[in-house]
Parts: sequence; structure tokens; C-alpha cells
Amino acid sequence: MGRDKARRLSGSRHFRQRMVLATLTSTAITIDDIRSGGAAPGLRPHELRYKPGVIVGGRDLEHDCGVHRGIGYFLEPLILLGLFARAPISIRLKGITNDTKDPSVDTFRMVTLHMLKQFGVPLEGLELKIESRGAPPLGGGEVFLRVPNINSTLKAANWVDEGMVKRIRGVTFSTRVSPQIENRIIYAARGIFNRFIPDVHIFTDHRSGSAGGRSAGYGVSVVAETTTGCLLSADTTVSYPNVDEMNEESESSELTSPEDLGVQVASMLLEEVAQGGVVDSTHQGLLFILCALSPPDVSKVRVGQLTPYAIETLRNIRDFLDVKFIIKPDPNSNTVTLKCVGAGVKNLARKTS
Repeated sequence: MGRDKARRLSGSRHFRQRMVLATLTSTAITIDDIRSGGAAPGLRPHELRYKPGVIVGGRDLEHDCGVHRGIGYFLEPLILLGLFARAPISIRLKGITNDTKDPSVDTFRMVTLHMLKQFGVPLEGLELKIESRGAPPLGGGEVFLRVPNINSTLKAANWVDEGMVKRIRGVTFSTRVSPQIENRIIYAARGIFNRFIPDVHIFTDHRSGSAGGRSAGYGVSVVAETTTGCLLSADTTVSYPNVDEMNEESESSELTSPEDLGVQVASMLLEEVAQGGVVDSTHQGLLFILCALSPPDVSKVRVGQLTPYAIETLRNIRDFLDVKFIIKPDPNSNTVTLKCVGAGVKNLARKTS
């Protein structure tokens, strides 16, 4: 699906997603006015020109994700690119494993990877192993990711029945703090969940020493599993500021207590369940991209209220893949059903190996 001329884009919004779609469609792009409103705008004067090549993949790769975004920011594009690579990907990612900006690595391990089976990706080749935890601001976490490459194309999905919640699972983590904090989180979360469902099990994962990264913190990721196999997630994290950079204001401010954190994440998950749909709000964008990449058959999915990110994703899909979704709101359930005919993107990189 390559183009003869570079597609011209403006601004830095959804930069990551645009780069992924440009790569998967072999579309050269030029991005102007990157952060043009800032005091030191972007990549001037020529801005960014990108001409994608073949996605190679490979084993024993490593990448330092830094500390400005979590590892979760990098996992979604890596999964999409890995599926269409010449060779399977195995890579170690270093940085922040849990924060409030990006989905936690636990959410990717428990939910995101399992989404792919709806599109014909075998779970046997997928793996996300958490070697060490890393909380903001200094990180220090490390994960190992394996992604298989598909033979040709994904499979179209007909995924509209979210079923009823039958159990809730989850995991807490703590780094460089008392492990008792995790028990307090679990007790508070169960106090909310058990009003609605008895089958609740949240594991603990206390890390110390080098496995606990370089900053103190704690958090929790929870997943609601339904009778039709849908997985809905929510996660949240509390991290302590860097001691060397603490000022009087940060010293006097109070962090969210473990009890409040447990109540918060339980309320977040119940809200995701109440909205309906086969995925939670965090995964809407990825779901739509997978549908658009599928063969030229009809894919049909149902989600809750569309998020701003999901809406922008639909626009990017239209621009790069020339795929348009039929969107049908259901006023009775407040959900939205979307249908599209996939672009039939194939793994041509594998054929050239």
C-alpha cells in the first residue's frame, strides 16, 4: 500500500500512531509544525521526514525507554510492528514499568496480548515477562517481550458480545516500601468488588533490591473476565518523588494512601464494566487498528463510549489505510457498534526473507 509521494502531516499529535501506520503501509510522511506553539518548536527547520523500509525484527534486542514515558508507551507499537516483521521479535525494554501516564506492563501481560487471539494470532508465541519493576521518577524496571510474526494476514473479527463478569483478577506491586502496603490495597479493593462478585483474587508482587528499580512506589492492576472471554482492565500507581528534588511543597503533599488507591482502582474497573463493550477504553484504539489491518472481510466490534484517542485513531486509519468504519450507537445500552472491511495488509517482509 505504498504511495509515490510523501504524505504531509502537521503537528505532533498521535506521533507514535502515525509512525506505526506509516510503517505498516509503507507510506513516506513529512511532518511539519512539530510543537510549533512552544518556545523551542520540534525538529526545525526541516521537521521530520520518514520513509519506511522493511520491518526486520530479530532476537536479543534491547532498548532503554528512558523515564519520560512508561514502557507501556512502547509496547503497543512494538506488538503491531512485530506481527508484520521479517522475523519474530524478542526485546528487553528498560525504564518505568508502572505509572499514571501509560498502561502498566501488567495490563499488557494480562489483557492486551490476549486481545490478539481474536485476530488469529497464536498466544504461544507471545510473552511478556517482568524481570524487575521500575516506578517514576527514576525507573529501573526491565521487561522481556516476545512477539511472533504472522505468516500472511490477520483474521477478521466478529466480536460484539461482552457477556457478564464472572471473576476479577489482578496484581499489586510495591518497590522499596513495606510489602504490607499491598495487603492494604487488596483489602480496600475487595471491599468494593465483593459487593458485586465473590470470585476476586489479587496477587502481590513485592520487589526489593535491584528487582525493585530505583524509585519507591506501589500500585495495582485489575482485570474483569467475562463469560465470553472479554478482559476489561484498570490500573493505577503511586510513586514517591525523587528525594534529591523534593521541595517544601512536595514534602508536605500527601500521597494517595493504599486504601484510597484500592477503592480508586475498583471504581475505575466497575466504570469500565458499566460502559459495556468487548474492550475497555484504553484498548479501543488498538482494537480498531487490528480490525483495519485484517483481510478484506467484515470486522464487527462493540465498545463503550468512544474516547478522544479512539476517535483520532479512526481518522488516522482512514488517512493511512483508506478504511472507513460504519458507526452505529445503541441508545439502549449506550454502546457503539463499529463495522469495517479490512485493508488486507499482508506480511510482505516475511516473503522477502
